[in-house]
Amino acid sequence: MRCVVTGGAGFIGSNLVDKLIDDGHEVIIFDNYSTGKKENINPKAKFFLVDISHQPSFENKTMKDVMTGVDVVFHLAALARVQPSIENPIEYHNTNVNGTLNLLKACVDYNVERFVFSSSSSVYGDVEEKDLPTSENANLNPMSPYALHKLVGEQYCKLFSELYDLETVCLRYFNVYGERQPIEGAYTLVMGVFAQQMLQGNSMTIRGDGNQRRDFTYVGDVVDANIKCMDYPLELNGDIFNVGNGDNKSVNQIATMMGGSRVHIEPVIEPKVTLADNSKIKKVLDWKPTQDLKEWISKWIKSLGL
Repeated sequence: MRCVVTGGAGFIGSNLVDKLIDDGHEVIIFDNYSTGKKENINPKAKFFLVDISHQPSFENKTMKDVMTGVDVVFHLAALARVQPSIENPIEYHNTNVNGTLNLLKACVDYNVERFVFSSSSSVYGDVEEKDLPTSENANLNPMSPYALHKLVGEQYCKLFSELYDLETVCLRYFNVYGERQPIEGAYTLVMGVFAQQMLQGNSMTIRGDGNQRRDFTYVGDVVDANIKCMDYPLELNGDIFNVGNGDNKSVNQIATMMGGSRVHIEPVIEPKVTLADNSKIKKVLDWKPTQDLKEWISKWIKSLGL
């Protein structure tokens, strides 16, 4: 198949690009390097430096030239993380909402068959204990602009399926970790923050009491979920799947797995617990998580020289 991967220079996107190419697919990457890295680019992919928040433009090519013949778009490009979205809601909206709309419209204009949207478990907000593990039918309560933008993206997918017969599927990721996860910059997640602090000889900083729990999901399993959506015979356009490991660990437990000293600092606005009910994706897509978190962290910190 001919595939477009937006955000293909990023953490998750570059892992997806590599797998698609290994499987024999033709891959086109859209990325503006806001969080992606040149060294993540697979040389067998065709790369375009594109800002999706505007109507994309290409050197010496039109959108029609690039999109004609594309079978599926994997839309991973986004400004991620909750706290920066609270500080910069307009910038986040332009990329995460307008960018998604631009890509959906391009798919309709150039007869792309399928659109796979990377959403987030953040759309659930702070889930009550009675709703854990959280299914795709749970109440939605975004607690940040980023979470709201992901929910709007899901709704746009469903709408485009109904209005324009574009096949869409939305994947709600739960706290992705793995190879190429960032360890510096504003978009670094908890493991990366801890690793950066340890490499600098500092203590790990834990927000609040550290008892907040997260369902950590391996990037290879997230890639597998995307791949399985390529030819899944959709029964409900705009369908949604949780992509989560189905268990969770506290931030304190992650710190213990990584080792080193720690200090506690002020808490921030965030859900207390995330835990995916992944029964739907297991049943429908024959997907299952494969990675042991503790084992992976042990190998990762050794690779960083810690």
